[in-house]
Amino acid sequence: MMYDRLLVELDKETGERRSSGGIVIPATAAMGARRLAWSKVVAVGPNARSVESGDRVLFDPDDKAEVEVNGEIYVVLRERDIHAVAADRLGDSATGLYL
Repeated sequence: MMYDRLLVELDKETGERRSSGGIVIPATAAMGARRLAWSKVVAVGPNARSVESGDRVLFDPDDKAEVEVNGEIYVVLRERDIHAVAADRLGDSATGLYL
């Protein structure tokens, strides 16, 4: 990866979901607001400052560029397009979520 680019793998569970009342919401249902997506970082460019491989990042799926590598679909993002980072590397010292 170059500069501040990130390569993330799409979550497999982006299909249908359940509401808090137990209603199944299909993946094709239109949402009133934009819905952000979580993905796992696979590779990080040398100029990325806040993200490391293995972190989970929150981003807008409408701002993505997909690429196929060895039959798998990945997304290429800039670090500035990330809304939040969830990192296990912080341990118990903090919440592990940067917004």
